[in-house]
Amino acid sequence: MRSPAGAWWKTLVPVAIGAAIAIAPVPDGLSAHAWRYFALFVAVIAGIITEPIPPAILGLAGVIVAAAAGLVRDMPAQSAQWALSGFGNTTVWLIFAGYMFTLGYTRTGLGKRIALHLVRLLGHRTLGLGYAVTFADLLLAPVTASATARSAGTVYPIVRQIPELYDSHPYDRTARRIGAYVLYTAMAASFITSSMFVTALAPNTLALSVIRQTTGDTVSWLDWFVGFAPVGISLLLVTPWLIYTIYPPDIRLAPEAPRWAREQLAAMGPMSTQEITLVVLVCFALAFWIVATNIVDPAVSAMFVVLLMVVCGVVTWDEVIGYAQAWNVLIWFATLVTLAGGLVEVGFIQWMARTLAPHFQQLGPYTAIVAVVSAYYFLHYFFASITAHSASMLPVFLGVAIMIPGVAPKHWGLLLSYPLGLMGVLTTYTGGMNPIYYGSGYISRRAFWSLGVVLGVFYLVVYLAIAVPWLSFRGV
Repeated sequence: MRSPAGAWWKTLVPVAIGAAIAIAPVPDGLSAHAWRYFALFVAVIAGIITEPIPPAILGLAGVIVAAAAGLVRDMPAQSAQWALSGFGNTTVWLIFAGYMFTLGYTRTGLGKRIALHLVRLLGHRTLGLGYAVTFADLLLAPVTASATARSAGTVYPIVRQIPELYDSHPYDRTARRIGAYVLYTAMAASFITSSMFVTALAPNTLALSVIRQTTGDTVSWLDWFVGFAPVGISLLLVTPWLIYTIYPPDIRLAPEAPRWAREQLAAMGPMSTQEITLVVLVCFALAFWIVATNIVDPAVSAMFVVLLMVVCGVVTWDEVIGYAQAWNVLIWFATLVTLAGGLVEVGFIQWMARTLAPHFQQLGPYTAIVAVVSAYYFLHYFFASITAHSASMLPVFLGVAIMIPGVAPKHWGLLLSYPLGLMGVLTTYTGGMNPIYYGSGYISRRAFWSLGVVLGVFYLVVYLAIAVPWLSFRGV
């Protein structure tokens, strides 16, 4: 339980940061209400980092204050419409559906069964489990257009069952036994695979459209994959080991685990009717995510499967409405999506891009690549959606970049598009699956943010070190 005397600074820091920005002179080219909105946004993000109260309440408070003060829209009705807009975001409901899938895996025992099979095959070493969940995501990535659906809806519900097999539980000191490592590795791997294939992340296809409209160049599925493959393969091979080194699990070796898992599987017996039903429903969702995203949005197909789970008795309606963690994350992420969208609506993001552009154009080619890509990458701290980032920032940055001599326009297009997946690792909210992994209770707030910085910088450095010479070598 938090001590009020010891937590005062958690409230003071975000308030002080927000107030300092608000009273500072308004920069040229930016409206006063946009500057005040930015101060509120930064205060909310600082509060999410220090967490004096639950993140969902912070996000809700930020939206209410912005709406009441008319910082984004002047008219009360329009302001209220903006405040509720995040709850209409499809990613928010896809995250919610992912929690319901987890509920189904837990209630039927299917998740435990699959987790036991993974332990039986690879569970004698924790590092082996790290690579197992990494390659599981890699196998699904080329055919799953939604990273949130793939990671939060398919991989997470299974991986979430593994820690408790090792007596590793959320929200207590046993979380670091194995749960924190396995879950964070699964999430980190999903961001690499999201950049590796055009079809692994919905904004990737949007990026191809922006490249075509801005430069006139067409990028094929194979062009995309070959261009990023050296980076992706390197990161996939290194990431489980790196996390194992900097965020080590308490359990490194468990030589008896595979034998124990075989015994547990024998005791469970054959699959139950509910387990078989859930398998069919999950395969149904996966099939829609693979082949029908142009017909049915992944969130709609996921929620339809949740409906079928209730109708078929896999879970009960009381369990759905009583799953407090799922509803908490839904409110948290919906409000963050709203707040981040507000930055675009008030013109702050566009102003920042215009302000940075002249500085980039004075640099040499390679220095410009590092500066432009890095700025584009770390601006993701201001977004709760990769789709929103790509839609609002990619056209601006690509338009600026192609004016810099010495780098081909298509080269610039790929250099700015590839990091869309990688940048999701930065925070608890910068990717659709992040709130689910953070909400699992295994990864502490401090660990999530510090690992986000370390891996975020590491991913970017490896990306620039490999992708720039590789694309030049290929003559892109």
